[in-house]
Amino acid sequence: MTGGPDARVALVTGANRGIGYEICRQLAGRGLRIVLTARTSAEGREAAGRLARGGGDVRFEQLDVTDPASVEALCRRLAESHLPVDILVNNAGLYTTTPLLSIDEPALMTAVQVNFLGAWRTTRAFVPGMRDRGWGRVVNISTGYAHLASEPPAAGAYGLAKAALNALTRMTAAEAGPRIKVNCMSPGWVATRMGGAGAPTSVGEGADTAVWLATLPDDGPTDGFFYQRNKIAW
Repeated sequence: MTGGPDARVALVTGANRGIGYEICRQLAGRGLRIVLTARTSAEGREAAGRLARGGGDVRFEQLDVTDPASVEALCRRLAESHLPVDILVNNAGLYTTTPLLSIDEPALMTAVQVNFLGAWRTTRAFVPGMRDRGWGRVVNISTGYAHLASEPPAAGAYGLAKAALNALTRMTAAEAGPRIKVNCMSPGWVATRMGGAGAPTSVGEGADTAVWLATLPDDGPTDGFFYQRNKIAW
């Protein structure tokens, strides 16, 4: 299971639990080298250690996507370790559903920082290297609440920020070029701490489409929004 020195490197944000952790587990099982990131060091180290004990090539790196200095420091550490990021999964998220006309500005900005600007920071940091090397995959974890095709986004600040993440996906795909596959996906209602135990979708099922997008072949899609491996409307 352990990835060799020539294996692709996948970086997953917000990966100490839930869908992010499961994405790391599945990618490690495919032989990829995993950089598991989390804001809290103790939880991240424990999660990475669990996967490593299972045979995965997994290292933990502390990352707070709301802090530009934290993103820059991670870039330096990975460069010093000669770990080019081939696959970026922007999973870190904050579920804030207060209606937009009721939420206060600090809470709104926190949701935007985590769900949108954090992904923009990591995308800006790592996609140029993918483009220089001629290969890369970016997967943004979005939500069905972010649809703009027929109804306005739902779930307050969360839906607003994820709709912006969808726009980031499309714009990044256009800038990165066809050799870098940039897509987003909705995992659905998943039985995680965020989704609750009564959710109908298992964590493994919720992570499946993200793992598929992270490992697309060279003729795979880009600039798409997916649910259960099927392309859906923006």
